[in-house]
Amino acid sequence: MAKGNQPENEKTKKLKPHLADATGEQMTTDHGVRINDDQNSLKAGERGATLLEDFILREKITHFDHERIPERIVHARGSGAHGVFKLYKSLGDVTKANFLNDTETETPVFVRFSTVAGSRGSTDLARDVRGFAVKFYTQEGNFDLVGNNMPVFFIQDAMKFPDLVHAVKPEPDNEMPQAASAHDTFWDFISLMPESAHMIMWAMSDRAIPRSLRMMEGFGVHTFRFINEKGEGCFVKFHWKPLLGVHSVAWDEAQNISGKDPDFHRRDLWEAIESGAFPEWELGVQIVPEADEFKFEFDLLDPTKLIPEELVPVQRVGKMTLNRNPDNFFAETEQVAFHVGHIVPGIDFSNDPLMQGRLFSYTDTQLIRLGGPNFHEIPINRPVVPVHNNQRDGYMRQTINRGKTSYGPNSLGHNDPQQVKAADGGFTSYQERIDAKKVRARSKSFFDHFSQANLFFNSQSQPEKNHITDALSFELGKVKTVAIRERMLGILKLIDQKLAGDVAFALGLKVPEKPERPINHSIPADGKPEDYDSLIVKSSLKSSSALSMANTIKDTIKTRKIAFLAADGVNGATLNAVKKALTAEGAVVEVIAPKLGELTAADGTKIPVDQSFLTAASVLYDAVYVPGGDKSVAAIAAEANAVHFLNEAFKHCKAIAADQDAKAVLDATYFGSAKQPGLVIGDAKKLIDEFIVAIAQHRVWEREKPRQVPA
Repeated sequence: MAKGNQPENEKTKKLKPHLADATGEQMTTDHGVRINDDQNSLKAGERGATLLEDFILREKITHFDHERIPERIVHARGSGAHGVFKLYKSLGDVTKANFLNDTETETPVFVRFSTVAGSRGSTDLARDVRGFAVKFYTQEGNFDLVGNNMPVFFIQDAMKFPDLVHAVKPEPDNEMPQAASAHDTFWDFISLMPESAHMIMWAMSDRAIPRSLRMMEGFGVHTFRFINEKGEGCFVKFHWKPLLGVHSVAWDEAQNISGKDPDFHRRDLWEAIESGAFPEWELGVQIVPEADEFKFEFDLLDPTKLIPEELVPVQRVGKMTLNRNPDNFFAETEQVAFHVGHIVPGIDFSNDPLMQGRLFSYTDTQLIRLGGPNFHEIPINRPVVPVHNNQRDGYMRQTINRGKTSYGPNSLGHNDPQQVKAADGGFTSYQERIDAKKVRARSKSFFDHFSQANLFFNSQSQPEKNHITDALSFELGKVKTVAIRERMLGILKLIDQKLAGDVAFALGLKVPEKPERPINHSIPADGKPEDYDSLIVKSSLKSSSALSMANTIKDTIKTRKIAFLAADGVNGATLNAVKKALTAEGAVVEVIAPKLGELTAADGTKIPVDQSFLTAASVLYDAVYVPGGDKSVAAIAAEANAVHFLNEAFKHCKAIAADQDAKAVLDATYFGSAKQPGLVIGDAKKLIDEFIVAIAQHRVWEREKPRQVPA
């Protein structure tokens, strides 16, 4: 009988040699060589650089890079924009990179934002990490800062990247679910890989569902090196700080937006730039002298760790402004090729084992995705400086090279192109002494997996903690295998006892007395589990204010979208007065009415309608205002969609304002016109200032728990 007790047919018989089920076989390479360690790349010492001779890593990464055609394996759904970067102050004391020394020149940039797990057709509002990749077109060549909106990552070694993505992608037997981590294979992997604990806290936080791409941070993730003119090195972490602050949507709201407008983030970015409300971020750096490499409780080379800003402050050194949308989505946003290995003199790599693997993987994946070795000649990828080397031919070659020689050294072509002295700007790698054995192992300084997960959770405001608890309960509630849920509860217990208890209650389970052993399954076949069990330690730093979105910028309503609910007979004077005040502060106002066209105000003037209740939804707006006018108020109070609009906005903790004459509309809702946080009622002229302050707070999260609104 065939699998599933179905009759075996001729087609099934023919497929037998090609079928493979999990049957307890030993792991091998694609060529049959049995593997002792599939968890760690081959390095020059436990904290050393990854070696090119690692045929197991190269085979595994190469196969993974070529698994999808034609879209990206990860970061398939993206949005892009052009802009400029301007330096505030020279960093010449720590780096010789020209664009970080010249305060007069604007460096062109192209930025691509993306979700990670979903396909090109998935929603913008998936709970997911967001890619934040910046290509600097510098006068010394292209520098790509390829990061995310979270400062850490799920894994410590690039050897595990194919496993991570295989686990989070739709399950291979049924290709479900799309753009979601709430399923068995992902949490099975995470529960066996405690190094993911810190990143899981970020992914389950509100950081994973940003309000806008313009309102999220960016991070280089890895620890890089700066090198100055003297050849002196230091470590550096890169940050992008949005000038609009860091804000999110509610999880229930995100799910609704996915149905109402799955292009929500893409549209928001495009419209902001088209309207001249250019998104801005400041570039921040954390500088660590080489002498301080081992002064911290964590390892600087561990990509699952961050440097708390209380220990090393972020210096804001320049500003990036996105000021132009792409002319052609495919030619630019789709064909742009980022690479961690695209660096310029003055910037170099550390021995972070995740970074080391990415240096190989990015070139390899661009070769298959963009057709060959000439992807750098696609216009969006071309540097602004001339390219001269002896590379020729290949798929998609654009440059027509003249002359007889394509090798060096040569005498027939004047030995061109010639090498450049380091003193004249030629790139030289940082000289780091290496004296170590070739090993597949990790430094014991990488074994602490829970201290920063605990630090992150402790740093959150109470609403943010509630959201993490709800997210974990939702995600694990989608997991069908109870053993995986229980194993994950054991991991959560090592992060925070109350968190584990609250999630266990939601799942109808008990927190295990002890986590499943071994805790860490990322060990070679002959490793001793007790040697690899994570060290259960707490950070001496109890909390970090920079890790909570509650402490972000809340003094502006620039680009916030405000819905005005109105009908014929509206008080046009108050509507226009409030609109004028909000737009003066940079907000975007849209009038929503029972039908499209124009409204006739009480004084007979005409007011254009931007959306009808059929096409608009509260989840697409940041706040709501209901103007007065007897006829308009009566119509809105009787409009079920308008009442639902307000109930839903209240449920999602948004600021709501209503003219004193519009109380009848509020009385038709479930929350009514009684005094509530974030609910402003009064004369139009008097409520404006209070309404602006309420909108700037982004959300009234204290209203969240006691709400009883069946919206």
